[in-house]
Amino acid sequence: MSRYRGPRFRKIRSLGALPGLTRKEPSKQNAPGEAGGRWRRRRSSTYKLQLVEKQKIRFNYGLSEKKLRMYFRKAATMKGETGHNLLQLIERRLDNVVARSGFVRSIPAARQLVGHGHVTVNGRKVDISSYSLKVSDVISLKEKSKNLKVVEENITEGSGIGVPAYLDVDPAKRRIILKALPARDDVPLEVDERMVVEFYSK
Repeated sequence: MSRYRGPRFRKIRSLGALPGLTRKEPSKQNAPGEAGGRWRRRRSSTYKLQLVEKQKIRFNYGLSEKKLRMYFRKAATMKGETGHNLLQLIERRLDNVVARSGFVRSIPAARQLVGHGHVTVNGRKVDISSYSLKVSDVISLKEKSKNLKVVEENITEGSGIGVPAYLDVDPAKRRIILKALPARDDVPLEVDERMVVEFYSK
């Protein structure tokens, strides 16, 4: 299944807050599945609960099913808890780090910034949004891209996802340094990663 490009609020209504996808909140009117309390809610199966947690990660970070499975297989070979490893691998993506810096509002916006060649890593242009960053990597906007209107507006408004502790961000220089590996507490998404591991371990 490819990356989702449909209505974002539809996914937020079904999965809950997805800060990486958008910071906006859907209208409470006409929420799907509501019919004045006339319908009884069925008890969710374990499979459905696991699926929902997995989908939260997919849609928050804008991943295809194939890509998420790839991250899971890699996380399973690493030391430590597989769920934590999975989230750490995804948090280290270039598009996520650019989004978390506050230069743009969301991961889709960061992906566009990266894809259009505005971002460098250690002085070299990188236009691959899934590029995996390492500790001490320096991410910057190209000189001609530092005064992009969208970047200036977002830095001024401070409307991004939220700068985590593992990043050192210098808004004036449009520079980001990955100073440590992401910790579990740095992940802004409310998700039970253990259920995701159970889903893929079947």
